[in-house]
Amino acid sequence: MPDIDSPRVTPARPSTHRPSAVRRAAPALLGFAAVRTLGLAVLALWSAARDTSARTLLTARWDAIWYARIAESGYGHEVRTPDGGVHSDLAFFPLLPWLERLGAAVSPLSHGEVGFVVSVAASFAAAWGIYAVAERLYGDRVGLYAVLLWAVLPVGVVQSMAYSESLFTALAAWSLHAVSTGRWIVAGALASLAGLTRPVGVAVVAAVWAGALVAFPRGRDATERAAWAHRLTGLALAPLGSLGYVLWVGRHTGTGPLGYLDVQHGWGNGFDGGYAFARFVAGKLASAPTAAAGLALVVGVLLVLWLYAACLRQRQPIALVVYTGAVVGLALCASGYFGSKPRLLLPAFPLLLPPALALARRGRRAATTVVALSAVVSALYGAFWLNGSGPP
Repeated sequence: MPDIDSPRVTPARPSTHRPSAVRRAAPALLGFAAVRTLGLAVLALWSAARDTSARTLLTARWDAIWYARIAESGYGHEVRTPDGGVHSDLAFFPLLPWLERLGAAVSPLSHGEVGFVVSVAASFAAAWGIYAVAERLYGDRVGLYAVLLWAVLPVGVVQSMAYSESLFTALAAWSLHAVSTGRWIVAGALASLAGLTRPVGVAVVAAVWAGALVAFPRGRDATERAAWAHRLTGLALAPLGSLGYVLWVGRHTGTGPLGYLDVQHGWGNGFDGGYAFARFVAGKLASAPTAAAGLALVVGVLLVLWLYAACLRQRQPIALVVYTGAVVGLALCASGYFGSKPRLLLPAFPLLLPPALALARRGRRAATTVVALSAVVSALYGAFWLNGSGPP
């Protein structure tokens, strides 16, 4: 089996006739389109067989309803649960609803349908960003397989839902790429937009800061002073989205700077270092009917941690290591919505670089077989998942 931890596949030597960025990414984007088309086709057939609507599942269920309601009416909606919890729409960050409102204003689509269009478009932008990051580090073949592995994740159907994961991953990937190319103002601006998309936007902020701090120039000439200015601007821009929304929520609710934490608490969310999740898994393992599910959760968590360790052994750049660690930590250590944790890990695409490197070292036929079988499994699981009883 190929060594998943080997640090590098040497990129192709630069050439005066090197294809454009679009042409280099085209095979990865075409493969991504094929996988997502298969997933949507299977979902449509599965839903038709169950007399449900794939369109509704993608645009008007679960979180998609909350985003569409914010886009249509603004913030202010709450749902009180039987156990005394208060589900406020302030838990949802505003960038996707803003785009839904804009799209609905200039098209005949509903807010949820615009959310679907935004998500699909953003998923391609995310795939391109993942390719760009991986190609820069390890070459075009690793970039190709990183995109395909992201597409065939079991929860990959979320990439085509009116959810914010695709939009966030696109902004995060391109921000990380900007860090790797020293475009600090672009990196900071994209991090700020990511911070307006999901709470985990703080992971992108941390990545930009980490990347900038280790790259600060030490000289005093004019060129290095300009580099200082660019990095400082990027550092200043990066947290504005997250910080601005959290402070606005605190002022809007009258609860102060940490009021957003109260909003999350109303949803049963918090950060307890993984204690609640561990108890949830232990409960599954302790019951015979759910022991298999509990074992699968344990295997899944160990796999994620092993992949992160492989990223460290691969010596990924500090920005990617910090970003991935923050996404994984926030996903696994949150105290609520345990069934959503696979979806919360969807933006942690650097975890896929070690297996992408392994696939790149295999024969083309073997790698294609792995990807094709995974695409079928992903399509079937996505259709089964969305037609199930609970939200993803």
